[in-house]
Amino acid sequence: MRKTLISLLLTGAAAVSAEDMQIRITPEQIDNLAIKVAPVAASQQVPLLSAPATVVVPASHELLLSTPQPGLLTKLQANIGDKVEKGQVLAQVHSSELVALQQQFLTAQSDLNLVGLEQQRDKKLLGEGVIAERRWQETQAMHSSKAALAGESRQLLIMAGMTESEINGLAKTHKLSSMLQVRSPMSGVILERLATLGTRLDMQAPLYRIADLSELWLEISIPQERVQSLRIGDLVSIANTGISAKISMLGQSIDRDTQTLLARAVIQGQADRLKVGQHVNVQVLQDDRQAAFKVPNTAIAQNTGHSYVFVRNANGFAVTEVAVVGKQNQDTVINGPLASGAEIAVQGAVALKANWLGLGGDE
Repeated sequence: MRKTLISLLLTGAAAVSAEDMQIRITPEQIDNLAIKVAPVAASQQVPLLSAPATVVVPASHELLLSTPQPGLLTKLQANIGDKVEKGQVLAQVHSSELVALQQQFLTAQSDLNLVGLEQQRDKKLLGEGVIAERRWQETQAMHSSKAALAGESRQLLIMAGMTESEINGLAKTHKLSSMLQVRSPMSGVILERLATLGTRLDMQAPLYRIADLSELWLEISIPQERVQSLRIGDLVSIANTGISAKISMLGQSIDRDTQTLLARAVIQGQADRLKVGQHVNVQVLQDDRQAAFKVPNTAIAQNTGHSYVFVRNANGFAVTEVAVVGKQNQDTVINGPLASGAEIAVQGAVALKANWLGLGGDE
């Protein structure tokens, strides 16, 4: 049917030569050939190159949670992919070393209380002239020493994972506990679980890898021959996602094995649609100083190594040569003698090309 319509068009329209670059065609014939037109859209960004990239977390947004004391891992309360809040208990460890630290703290507190009573007594005696100034100075020094030891023992409990409220409760009740609650130091998402339930853990043994995913980066492998064309601030488009990023860093060395340069781009919003470690294809875009237009790939016709679009006018369509700057998914970015808003054929370019070149059913 389509070949028949094209043949009818060729026989019903005036002969067209390639030199006059004009296809004379009536509105009825345009409808019969299902040719559709649309205005060209100006494009501020021109595709520069395509490259593979990996989604990564900034180092400052990621941490490794480890156990602050050795012991037996008795409970794990988070799984990979879980969102956690700062201060949330993620694991429980049975630690005899924690009991020893608690005993040390209680002893230091008891010694501080005792020397505090001596300090009060000697202060009163000094005021009454019963003891010498040297005795009072010795008592003061002893109190300072015991206070330092008590502060140190409290700090060791904090480093072991106990909270201030738990330490204050221990000071009041003197009740020892070997159960250490390991809490998340940040809000984020569990990326990796690094320990197995029932394992005997050493001090600083890793438990979880946690990351704040509010900001993600792309690590892009740029071919070394294209490095000179890149600039800080260039826009990066992630294929088939509509998500963009901006280049924030260009590496200073070329990888020996792949002969690529590492470029880093900060993702602009919608980071929740990507996954850490995900491999994606990206396109680097740059501002174009010349007038550029974005058109559907179907609007481009090729002939003898040249590219053309068909611009609607009163007599039909003007065949207009353009330069292809780059491709971006289903669109092509072009330069050429086009006016913004000009209507071009976006469907039926094959039929128009056949008419223009005087081809029949072969097209």
